[in-house]
This record gives sequence, C-alpha cells and structure tokens, in this order.
Amino acid sequence: MRRVLVTRPEPGASRTAQRLEDLGFQPILLPLTEMVALPVDVDGVANNAAAVAVTSANAVRHAPKEIIAALAALPCHAVGRRTAEAARAAGFLSVSEGPGDAEALADALAGGFTAKTIIYLCGRVRFPAFEARLKAACVLVRAIETYDTVALDHSDAAILARLSGQPVEAVLLYSAKAATAMQALAGRPALRGLFEETWFFVLSGRIAAALETVASEKLRVAPEPSEEALLELLRTWR
Repeated sequence: MRRVLVTRPEPGASRTAQRLEDLGFQPILLPLTEMVALPVDVDGVANNAAAVAVTSANAVRHAPKEIIAALAALPCHAVGRRTAEAARAAGFLSVSEGPGDAEALADALAGGFTAKTIIYLCGRVRFPAFEARLKAACVLVRAIETYDTVALDHSDAAILARLSGQPVEAVLLYSAKAATAMQALAGRPALRGLFEETWFFVLSGRIAAALETVASEKLRVAPEPSEEALLELLRTWR
C-alpha cells in the first residue's frame, strides 16, 4: 500500500485521509500549516454592500458570528460546492454555487456588480487574481480577512516518528505556503533520505512554482484546482 503524506490542516486533513483510504492508499497526516482566526470589526461591515463573495470555506468558518449575522441577508456567491455548504451552514440565507474556480467566479460576478460593493470574506494569505479581476471590472471589493495561515514547525524527531522512519511515495500539497515548508523540510539532512523518491502532487501551477528544488518528472499538477482533480491524478499515477 502506497504511503501518501497529507500536509493540509484540519478539518480538511481528516477528510482527505478518509478519501485516500477509500482509494487504497495509506494516508499519513502531517499538517504543515494551521489556520488562526483574526479579529474583525463588525461596525458598518454591510454598509452599501450589494453581495458577499467567498472563495474559501475557511473564511466562513473563521468569521465571527456577528459578521455572519450582519451579512446573512445579502446574496452570497460561493466559489464551489464545499464553500457554498459552509456558507449555508453558517447562516447565509441565499447562497449560489460558483464554477469551482476563483477567477471564473470573478468573471461571472463582474458584469452584474459594476460600481457596486462586494464584501469579500477571505484569508490574509490569498491569491490576488479574484480581487484584481473584479476591480478591473469597476467592482468595489471590500476584503474582510477572517483568518491567517501560519506555518507549523516540526522537529526532525517528530517527523521521523510520524513517518516511522520510512519513506513516503507521494505528498499532497494544497498551498504555496505548505509547498515552501515541505521543500525546506525535505532538504533537512536528517530527513532527506525519506523524500529522495517522493512524487509531489499539487493543486495548482502557483503551488508547483514554490517547489524550486523538485525535479519536474517528480511533480504533478492537478488540471483544475480541486481536490477531486488532485486525487484523480494520484489515482491514475498508480
């Protein structure tokens, strides 16, 4: 059974582990980042807003209840199914499910919100293309950062124990920050031998670009930025 290192934080890590087991892999959980909630000022948050946009379920999960209550009556445009489910669970009354890609969601919203304000619930670490596309279409974007993503520091001993001192065949990477941390980790003298034959499966080209020292023949990029596409890539690699 091939061993696959899951580097994403909870709660997603456990869901991914279950999916890997269902596919016949042995998942090993080693989150390289964690999400922490940020303080948010609720005063006037919904002023002049026409809608809410969300490109990450974590932005909804980490939003204070007061923020959700202030925005719940506005139409909420979620990037995809999982984010839409999180928005409904949080209390948004009208949620539409987007195409699964942040830039495509921005393009879909651009025409209908010219000169209007969209509240963007997001993380501090994020790809700028969503906001840039809306601003280029003269949409006013008010970003509300509800969480930050911070790197976790694991000792050599902790990693060796987690991996039982054995190599892993594949690593799944969901963010550029995790990819940077993974590259540094794999380069440590005490751990280098565990990753010499490892394949790296990443969610996007931007994440792949962070793996500067990984040989291209050991790197696979999902054809679209979804876990379904990433796991299908892993399944067919077998």
